[in-house]
Amino acid sequence: MSEALEQALAEALASLVAAVDTCEEDVLDPDTAVKWLEGSAYILDRLAPADRRRLAGLFRAAALREPAGPWRDDLLKVGDGFGLDEDQHELYCDAVESAVRRFVEAVRTADPAAPVPSCPGWAFADLTRHHGTTHRWITHLVEHRVSERVWPREVRLDVPDDVGEYPDWLAAAAEESLRALRSADPETPMWSPGADQHVRFYARRLLFEAVVHLADAELALGRAPRVEACAAADGIEEFLENLPFFVPVADRVAELGRDGGFGQQGASLRLCATDTGAAWTVVLGGEGGFRWENTARDAAGRAPVEAGSGEAGRGDAAVTVAGPAGELLLLVYGRREAGGAEFTVRGDRVVLDAWLAATVL
Repeated sequence: MSEALEQALAEALASLVAAVDTCEEDVLDPDTAVKWLEGSAYILDRLAPADRRRLAGLFRAAALREPAGPWRDDLLKVGDGFGLDEDQHELYCDAVESAVRRFVEAVRTADPAAPVPSCPGWAFADLTRHHGTTHRWITHLVEHRVSERVWPREVRLDVPDDVGEYPDWLAAAAEESLRALRSADPETPMWSPGADQHVRFYARRLLFEAVVHLADAELALGRAPRVEACAAADGIEEFLENLPFFVPVADRVAELGRDGGFGQQGASLRLCATDTGAAWTVVLGGEGGFRWENTARDAAGRAPVEAGSGEAGRGDAAVTVAGPAGELLLLVYGRREAGGAEFTVRGDRVVLDAWLAATVL
């Protein structure tokens, strides 16, 4: 894309956002304006930090080309309104720090031998050790900017002999991993076990590791997990982005769309977040075993496009499951059952059950 085209698109988007944001109620319904702005914010949140900063600069440049006055002032607010100058890498690190703190508080008073039902065969000690091991492993990877796979068993873990010390050990491990991540340039290339081969991969991965295991602890303690909707939506996409790199899981998913496997190529399922309006459509078959995309939904939970196009996110899915984004995240990670009261399922339940069984991590 040429620089002139980038500038033109940024100027058009900034003008549109400012117009929507300042439009009178008798011209544009406020609920429609809010929904459009929230949808735009969600899309922009998925940009890499460097792209977000570049877009903020383009917005400012577009504003400064206008004569001084109220319209220029409105344009100058667009970047701030979307938080484009915020450091996404640092925001992920902050969120990890908060989630780990809550996890440590939850497990500190729990019986280390008490079972964690959402992780069959594990007790609180096992869950805490696993969580701490992940932080120690990632510290090693980031500090050494590894260029090829290193297994956790190859890293010095310094696990305490006394399981009662596990919570403090985890807290210290998290401090080390966050120190390593915050001191690194998130754009630095390095090996990762997922789609994004940069340092920035690990802050995002650690967040959803922390969110899901915090839910494990809360469920075991009889508490209701609460996952913030925007973070949950990002977590669902992070899960789908990285699924092809989890080899045993990717192989099981690939079988679903093959002859002799479940159904046939083109079978699809849709996840609809009832609290945010976000939706994700997964279509089985093809290279990698499946494809997916983020799709808007209508009031019935269907993509507002004619059926029969055969494209991801187009037309009616074989099965749709709707529920709050946080609950959907726990569903894709196997921490919730699709038949629970949190969800509404419409369509072929067999497709959903087959997908959930194949994607168990």
